[in-house]
Amino acid sequence: MNDPWKNARRPSSRPPRATPLPPREGGTPPPPGRGNDELRLYGWNAVQALFERRPQALRKLYLAEALIPRLQPLLKWCVANRVGYRVVEEGDLNKLAATTHHEGVVADVLRAPMLELGEWLAGLPADKPALALWLDGVGNPHNFGAILRSAAHFGVAGLLLPPDSTLALSGAAARVAEGGAEAVPLVRLPALPQAMEALRAGGFGLAATLVEGGADLFKATLPARLVYVMGAEGEGMDRALAQTCDLQVSIPGSGAVESLNVASATAVLLSHWYAQR
Repeated sequence: MNDPWKNARRPSSRPPRATPLPPREGGTPPPPGRGNDELRLYGWNAVQALFERRPQALRKLYLAEALIPRLQPLLKWCVANRVGYRVVEEGDLNKLAATTHHEGVVADVLRAPMLELGEWLAGLPADKPALALWLDGVGNPHNFGAILRSAAHFGVAGLLLPPDSTLALSGAAARVAEGGAEAVPLVRLPALPQAMEALRAGGFGLAATLVEGGADLFKATLPARLVYVMGAEGEGMDRALAQTCDLQVSIPGSGAVESLNVASATAVLLSHWYAQR
């Protein structure tokens, strides 16, 4: 493997070198694993969205030489703020991202802080429409990324996670989200009764999303402030939780397949609420 830390040739389009990253033994890039407060992003849209919304979270940047002209604003920011970056070979980017789907750029960044429910509710504009997703058991990172992308597209105000949820943003989810991960905050819920009480006090209705047995989504009138409660990929919606919600809805279809997967269903549900606003 070419040594990613040796880069004697400097194309004229490259800005002055930023604060150097220390070489590792054998010249290999650092492993993909990060601490709990850091995340390894990859993919053009994921990294660009981070730069546009939270540039101060950037810690290290790795890029292919071909992206130097396109990443000039980011590289100049790195120089001005003494954030280390390196131009590396394709194989090194594959190892850094642990995938070939990096689109020539990898970044180590600080995670966005997860909000508490009360903090999130207090930050919402009062008496205005708002939509949120309660993810009850969603775990697949690609589904999570697709949900984030749809949520950003339809202006979802937050993704609500149960207190025992292990779901967290990963590099894979952020890449699939195509920048949406920076647009939608993650919110940690308290215990179920307290969470529902606080949401209802904030003017939200809760809609359980069922594969079957709920009211026809396309005939339902949805409240202006709404939380869709989404079930797990395999097991679906927890029935006990569904019964505690204010309404239960299902997406009608041809019956040729049993149901949509959770990411596809989310896009349909969000679009219906959005159309009614």
